[in-house]
Amino acid sequence: MSSSEHTPTASSPLTHFDAQGQAHMVDVGGKPLTHRVAVAEGTILMQRATFDLIRQGQAKKGDVIGIARIAAIMAAKKTPELIPLCHPLPLTRVAVEFELIESPPSVRCIVTAETVGNTGVEMEALTAVQVGLLTIYDMCKAADRGMEMTGVRLLEKQGGKSGHWVAGA
Repeated sequence: MSSSEHTPTASSPLTHFDAQGQAHMVDVGGKPLTHRVAVAEGTILMQRATFDLIRQGQAKKGDVIGIARIAAIMAAKKTPELIPLCHPLPLTRVAVEFELIESPPSVRCIVTAETVGNTGVEMEALTAVQVGLLTIYDMCKAADRGMEMTGVRLLEKQGGKSGHWVAGA
């Protein structure tokens, strides 16, 4: 394969396709190692009674927030097993925060993922957020099957060739 097959075509900015339009894992071997950080967020909306169960720590399956935190960390570590073209990364840090929001009753998940590597950690942060929210759903679904996950997005990324990016900036 020629090196041109590993770069996006002039008509497409999508890097996971070669010049023939075939999916491939992007070659990051020539990229320098840099400190990389990604921050992502998402929210799960729920009924007031479900929110109160979580806040009071009275869900039948146990500590909802504690278990969701561990699930999010594990998800960040397993991202390349779930997203086919992601590179395995040596994560140096995964921090997971949860914020209980009174109105509307919801829980916000914020994940910061870090590495020193030649590709970013955006997918790890986003995957961790979604799995953290899914874990809250799983643990509370007996009380509220209508919970809604929303607003999963990248808030910030640092490092690499494209530098520092902040949502809305």
